[in-house]
Amino acid sequence: MRFVSFAAGLLGSCLALPAVAADAQAWLQRLAEAERSQSFQGAFVYERNGSFSTHSVWHRVEEGGAMRERLLQLDGSAQEVLRVDGRVQCASGNLADQLIDSQIWPARELNAEQLDKWYELRVLGKSRVAGRATVVLALVPRDQHRYGIELHLDQQSALPLKSLLLNDKGQLLERFQFTLLDTRMPSIEALEPGAGCRPVRVPEMQTVAPGAWQSEWLPPGFSLTSTTQRRSPASSEPVACQVYDDGLARFSVFMEPLRDAAAEDVRSQLGPTVAVSRRLKTSDGDVMVTVIGEIPLGTAERIALSMRAAKAQAAP
Repeated sequence: MRFVSFAAGLLGSCLALPAVAADAQAWLQRLAEAERSQSFQGAFVYERNGSFSTHSVWHRVEEGGAMRERLLQLDGSAQEVLRVDGRVQCASGNLADQLIDSQIWPARELNAEQLDKWYELRVLGKSRVAGRATVVLALVPRDQHRYGIELHLDQQSALPLKSLLLNDKGQLLERFQFTLLDTRMPSIEALEPGAGCRPVRVPEMQTVAPGAWQSEWLPPGFSLTSTTQRRSPASSEPVACQVYDDGLARFSVFMEPLRDAAAEDVRSQLGPTVAVSRRLKTSDGDVMVTVIGEIPLGTAERIALSMRAAKAQAAP
């Protein structure tokens, strides 16, 4: 089976216990509740593509559910992000330039019933992270179109203290791991941004009705969650964006008119994030289709090649 090596890698990482899907679903529900209601502060390590960085985090949930979060990178160039209710308010360093022309990070909630259709949910055992006892969950994909995840949840708060994103060969694509966690509410002063934190300009995006573009093929379980349109910063041409989601993984598809502009196909991967661009001929002119997301490279390529203009069908 395609995922035997992935499952074996998970089972070797901690003391294995019987895999009970109902228990895994209960822990995912606790995780969703913790992310909505639990304040905390601490430090974590982030690893991607063999590169490490360390960060401090302050996360404050106030009465009524209002959230305020500050991230501060502790090594390398100074980088900081402040989010209020999931929306980026300011950023510094390279993050400021990256966030100006990117989508705002959306709040995520895991739906255990939805995930169970596309991932096998398992309780693998118990572990210890940042000096705290954890329960280890695995979300093993049921096909080759998504990655697997190993989650170490704090037994006391259900917060994720460690997550490993793995491909079907068990190779690590991304690691997030706390080294220190304090579940007391941080002070409001701790969440004040530094002087270099610049306000982030959110690009104007218009929500449009789906139908101008459609995919002839999608991975099972992925559905269209939003369709927007914005102006390209390079050419001022309207760029259509469709976002697809399976309850955990997500990818975006961008369609930009080229108007005879020179553009080459792109195929790249950085850690779990892939970017695939393909030139598509239509009766209205060439369009560059770009797929970006945390999905396997082959899946992204197939999605890009399957996109068609609904009103003006792609030329043969």
